[in-house]
Formats: sequence, structure tokens, C-alpha cells
Amino acid sequence: MTRTMNRSYRRVAAAVDAVCAVAADSDATTLDEVVLAIGRERGRDIEITSARLGPGVCGQRRRYPERDVIVLAEALPGRDHTLAHELGHIVFAHEGAPAEEVTLAASDDLIAYMLSQRSHQEIVSDGADEHAEWEAETFAAMLMTRLRVFTNRGAGVSVLRFDEALG
Repeated sequence: MTRTMNRSYRRVAAAVDAVCAVAADSDATTLDEVVLAIGRERGRDIEITSARLGPGVCGQRRRYPERDVIVLAEALPGRDHTLAHELGHIVFAHEGAPAEEVTLAASDDLIAYMLSQRSHQEIVSDGADEHAEWEAETFAAMLMTRLRVFTNRGAGVSVLRFDEALG
């Protein structure tokens, strides 16, 4: 597959629409509330926490058998964008690595990722990780734009419903 075939803005926009519909149904108006609402909708809790992460790592999604955890770097200037990016990985069910495996074996790819996401993307040969990062990043940008628009226009839920009606 070519890079352009893998990248579908429509797929990402549909995911953002679905997330916003869940947010509206749950009266979630902040990104943290949206993340929790998505967890409830999936029947699999999503925890948000912060920790000291490796150099160049802003956030991580950790998958456990019974829940997902989004870990954000401490003192992160772009917290919401990083949170939305990690939520994108969850929404798209990107493969990632189970938390137990990550803690037991630090592969060369994991070490590269922890040093720098950009360096890691240059190392990936099959494009799967690059595509997952593109989807998560595009999802984050679209979701943050939607959340900013309805937050700036007044009552979040009513604006979400209005936006849904307009498509």
C-alpha cells in the first residue's frame, strides 16, 4: 500500500464525529470528560495520569487486560493535544504493545521511540507505526478544533448537537 492509500481523512473525521456524538450523549464538554465518556462507551475504563517519561516522549497509551491508561509527561505544555493524540490511538485500536511486554523487554524500537518519536518514525520500515502516528495526530488536531469551536460558542452539548445536525 502506498502512503496516500493508507491515509484517509474521511476515516479520521468519522472517528471524530463518533467521539463527539458520545461526548454529547454524556454531556462531556472538556477533553478529560470526553476521554472518560469514551471509556464508558467502550466498557473499558481509560485512566489519565502523569509521570516522568523518557526524553522526547510526551505521552503513552498503556494497555492492560482490564483498562487503558494514558500517561502524560509531567509539566507538558501541550497537555490537551497529547491527550487527544493518545485517545486517537485508543479509538483506532492501534496495536501498540501490552504494558506487561513493554516493562519486560525493551526492544530497539521501544528505546528509539523513547528517545525521540521523530527518530523512531524514521527507523520504521513497514510504515505501520508511521500510519498509526499520522492517524492519531490527525485525529487529535480535528478533535481539538471541534472542542475549541463548541467551547468558544457557548453551551458545549447544545453546540455539539447543532454541529451534528449540520454534519
